[in-house]
Amino acid sequence: MKSICLLRLSAIGDVCHALALVNVLKARWPDCTITWVLGKAEAQLMAGIEGVELVVFDKKAGLKGMRTVWRQLKDRRFDALLHMQIALRASLLSLGIKARRRIGFDKSRAGEGQWLFTNERIGLPKGQHVLDNFLEFARYLGIEDPKPDWTLPVPAEAVQKAEQLLPQGKRTLVICHSASKAERCWPAERYAAVADWAHDQGLKVLLCGGPAPAEKALAQAIGDAASAPVRDLTGQTDLKSLWALLRRATVVLAPDTGPAHMASSQGTPTVGLYAHSNPRRTGPYNHQKWVANRYDANILAQTGKPWQQLPWGARAKGEGLMAGIGVDEVIAKLKCILAE
Repeated sequence: MKSICLLRLSAIGDVCHALALVNVLKARWPDCTITWVLGKAEAQLMAGIEGVELVVFDKKAGLKGMRTVWRQLKDRRFDALLHMQIALRASLLSLGIKARRRIGFDKSRAGEGQWLFTNERIGLPKGQHVLDNFLEFARYLGIEDPKPDWTLPVPAEAVQKAEQLLPQGKRTLVICHSASKAERCWPAERYAAVADWAHDQGLKVLLCGGPAPAEKALAQAIGDAASAPVRDLTGQTDLKSLWALLRRATVVLAPDTGPAHMASSQGTPTVGLYAHSNPRRTGPYNHQKWVANRYDANILAQTGKPWQQLPWGARAKGEGLMAGIGVDEVIAKLKCILAE
């Protein structure tokens, strides 16, 4: 392979899984030119990967953003395009990327007509997880038994910021409280109850999140409900600094959100809170055993079928589902992690 283009625009968690594949490809073909088309925020996190060209697509710019990418790649023809996103927007963007081999998902997982935009398709992976799906691209290209590698360069200033926030030797619980949809967030008073328990165990508690008003409001509500002090860093860390911070944490608590995958991919024990999506598919890859899982019960109640009999991406729907996860259940998992 002389040149490969990856098309995986978003989201942060999925891009973390794509990173694991990128490093596999680099190791197998060190002289191969790797180009990765991805979103603006995602490019900020992935910046600096040696030997990988990042081409940024601004989805807010619509067709204009697509044309910008097409112009940047107009004189390029790749040996292979790895089309790793089923969204129709991504498929339309792929039309302006020239490649001899256009490899996508198998038909059972190629939603939104993605199979119409490819001429080759990977097989079904052995595992259920999104990352298992991504690694199947490596197997399809002839790489036997690919091992995920999440190596990511982090600037010295981001590392220094993390060191200042989390001094060496201080046990810390980092709560990444928000998800992309409000219904996937845990209630503020339950986060606060866990924070109080952690404080009683001698842990420092940090709240992390993005700058969106809803995320700041949830952090404020957690702080107001907690009896013990918590440090609120919501909106105060960029993605590189957050990556470095999560690496230093003792344990992370998060719903189905990008920082959960950022933490788990670095080996930081991560307790995931899942009620809407199947954690076997989208949970913290390296810490599945610590997931608080209400998805199985919810999807069975809504469909009358166990998750094994449903399509791969089936989600439970509705508000209030996260309330099915109890404080005691989460504390029990944290106790096991701290004991280890």
